[in-house]
Amino acid sequence: MTVEHAEAVWLDERQVISLEELVERSGFSEAELREFVDFGVIVPMDRQAVCWTFCVDCIVAVRTACRLRDDFDLGSHQLALVLALIGRVQDLQAELRKLNAKMPHHHG
Repeated sequence: MTVEHAEAVWLDERQVISLEELVERSGFSEAELREFVDFGVIVPMDRQAVCWTFCVDCIVAVRTACRLRDDFDLGSHQLALVLALIGRVQDLQAELRKLNAKMPHHHG
């Protein structure tokens, strides 16, 4: 019987995380994360900075990528595509929620 270590992280959207911290928390190497930046999967706060920092919500994206990589044996290009599609679906769901909130509700 194995016990998995679970780390709970309260994500504060104002927090930033360094590339090194993202490596520690993600399951990816620095080279793999830099490739994700090249693919647009994650975006540094200032791409021109010497030391990249990211919004802390990038942790969710890279952990999702790690699970997908492990579960489906996906390469970097496939992960980038899947994560882009997941992001698009999430954007559409948020837009749909906003539209639904604006619609009058009929109680019958």
